[in-house]
Amino acid sequence: MTSLSRILAATDLSAPARHATERAALVSKDTAAPLDLLHVANLAPLERLRQFMDTTPGEMESRVLDAARLRLHDLAASLQQRYGVVAGTHAVAGSLLAELAKKVDSLAADLLVCGAKGESVIRPLLLGTTALRVLSTATCPVLVVKQAPHEPYRRLLVPVDFSPSSLRAIRHARSIAPQADIVLLHAFEAPFEGQLRYASVDEDTINQYRIVAKQEATQKLHALCDEAGLSPYETQRIVLHGDPILRIIEQEQEQDSDLIVMGKNGESMLEDLLLGSVTRHVLAESQSDVLVSV
Repeated sequence: MTSLSRILAATDLSAPARHATERAALVSKDTAAPLDLLHVANLAPLERLRQFMDTTPGEMESRVLDAARLRLHDLAASLQQRYGVVAGTHAVAGSLLAELAKKVDSLAADLLVCGAKGESVIRPLLLGTTALRVLSTATCPVLVVKQAPHEPYRRLLVPVDFSPSSLRAIRHARSIAPQADIVLLHAFEAPFEGQLRYASVDEDTINQYRIVAKQEATQKLHALCDEAGLSPYETQRIVLHGDPILRIIEQEQEQDSDLIVMGKNGESMLEDLLLGSVTRHVLAESQSDVLVSV
């Protein structure tokens, strides 16, 4: 099983972003991976204030970073008291996305943890085109935290499409929550079903076509489990007909999962250039946390 070597949690020091740092601490405790906290200060909005205060850019940066370091220190102390995890702290000024990439690289982090609400770092990651490129080209998995953490992850939903990203997603799922139950889900839409209807093929024939497609998908799912080293006793396997986005959101609730783990893109060449459309929709519509595997 692949294990985590280092976790980086990005925070804007807001109350909603605290969920992300607490989840990162829980994962660190559960996996024994070292944890670092990063705050990136954007000084551009303070330029007018700096001019009013008649201070130099260097003086303003020092003030902002000194205040951020104090708050990061307090946050790290709180996490240590609550979870027993000692976190490194880093406060820098600059472009959020650029500094994130630099810190992931310099620390050799293999998990980036971000919040999903308020003014936390994930908002530009989800909405900005520049940030979408960061997710698309990320060198490590990104954990998007949506819920306040109360315990380690217990039940993981891993949607798979049998592309190379599926095996990576399974391995990352096991690395972030070694003790959790895993539910593998493959949602399929039978190829050419629309053309069959257009050609007025009868419903019984179409249903038989779906049955064959489901049998083939089930065989592929068993083979994927074997390749990932998952035994039938530790993994639930589900194959469903229907739109993948709808089935994932449906099964998130049905299986009471607290984390969805999926690749950032699927099989199509277009999705290799962008964050996959299924992943984007799940990020936006799911209730549980989402780990975007890379």
